[in-house]
Amino acid sequence: MFVGREKELQTLNQLYQTGKFQFPVLYGRRRVGKTALINQFARGKETVFFTGLETTAKQNLENLSKAIFDCTGGFAPAPVFASFQDALEHVFVMSQEKRIVLVLDEYPYAAKSFSGLASLLQVMIDKYRDTSKLFLIVCGSSMSFMEDCVLGYKSPLYGRRTAQLKLLPFDFFESCRCFKSFSHHDLALVYGIAGGTPQYLMMMDDNLPVSENIKNNFLDTSSYLFDEPSNLLKQEVREPAVYNAIISAIATGCSKLSEISNKAGEATSACSAYLNNLIALGIVKKETPLTEKSSKKTIYSIADNMFRFWYRFIPSNMSLIQNGMADLAYQSISGQLPAYMGAVFEEICKQYLWQLNREGKAAFAFTDLGRWWGSDPAAKSEAEIDILAKADKDSAIFCECKWTNENVDVGVLDTLAKRSKLLPFDSKRFYLFAKSGFTKECMERAHGQGNVELVAFEDMFRQIG
Repeated sequence: MFVGREKELQTLNQLYQTGKFQFPVLYGRRRVGKTALINQFARGKETVFFTGLETTAKQNLENLSKAIFDCTGGFAPAPVFASFQDALEHVFVMSQEKRIVLVLDEYPYAAKSFSGLASLLQVMIDKYRDTSKLFLIVCGSSMSFMEDCVLGYKSPLYGRRTAQLKLLPFDFFESCRCFKSFSHHDLALVYGIAGGTPQYLMMMDDNLPVSENIKNNFLDTSSYLFDEPSNLLKQEVREPAVYNAIISAIATGCSKLSEISNKAGEATSACSAYLNNLIALGIVKKETPLTEKSSKKTIYSIADNMFRFWYRFIPSNMSLIQNGMADLAYQSISGQLPAYMGAVFEEICKQYLWQLNREGKAAFAFTDLGRWWGSDPAAKSEAEIDILAKADKDSAIFCECKWTNENVDVGVLDTLAKRSKLLPFDSKRFYLFAKSGFTKECMERAHGQGNVELVAFEDMFRQIG
């Protein structure tokens, strides 16, 4: 089942319909659905689909040759071209007569096996692009390789791409489209444990309760997701043990660089470099209070929900899991899920606000959104605002998010209004987001105040299709 990616498909199809040479570069982290997108786009089109392997140049050339002859309906078994140059030139020449899609999937593997591939593509593009109808897609999962060796200014291919698409995981509302039977609350839980990576969402069965999905996918040593964080790190980084220690440190409550480096046993400078790599992979994110630029307040958290769930619950229950006691491990996890879902709900609310902003339905048309924290001089304590959206220097939206079974009371609104005075905005709007709903007093206050929006979780589905 193919879901979503309408914008990316539209972009590819618009380029294809020009009839001219096109060279879109498609990249994104593993499991995010790049190959599925290309397959969907290529349906009904004459396509040479080559997937690079982590093997020798000879083997990759044989596979490219087979892909070319499979497309043209040629020989069986397919002959092997004498060189990559002969193979690529054959496709470029064919494309002078007709529209052909050439996909170089997992390009980094092929380029590493044959170091001259980028320069060879450069020569072919420069020679044929004015006469060619070729639609060349270069695709890869190694984010650093694609950004440095394909898109980077030092790459032989620099300046020759006609488009670039960085494929990101689904947001919450996109991920909901993968399922038909989960309740809205279950959809939030599934997003909280699997995130927006399509491959992980495919592992979830909406004919089963969320509890069974957790047991089947995380609490069974034979399941795909049980070893996924370890496997992905081994594929992406050179020192997976160090990265594992850093992610574990963040998952157990360390958020500042000094705390993470101490917990992981790494020097601060080295730890900073590792964190930057994890950020590039989309596993970790760093934040500063929205209104401040000082790096002194920078904190780190796990951005990918599947990683966050795994590192939060699996290591501490590993003995139970390895001894086949999934039910007991789930009992340990289930009581902590409501607290765990607090940060997930905040992220869902941020995505909801951005969607309102795109549709022109937000209280203010804001330009930036994030968290805020800082000192409250009057209370002599730290204060935090879940979501702050800045419209301009005078206007902002202040938000509080509550993932609890109780209705949100007026005291939450009072606290948010008090904290808003810590920031220099004259025009303010307030949003309260609730899992369940709001008390009568809270609704009456919001109505009377006139600058407050109350959004129950169920309301989001009615306002965003």
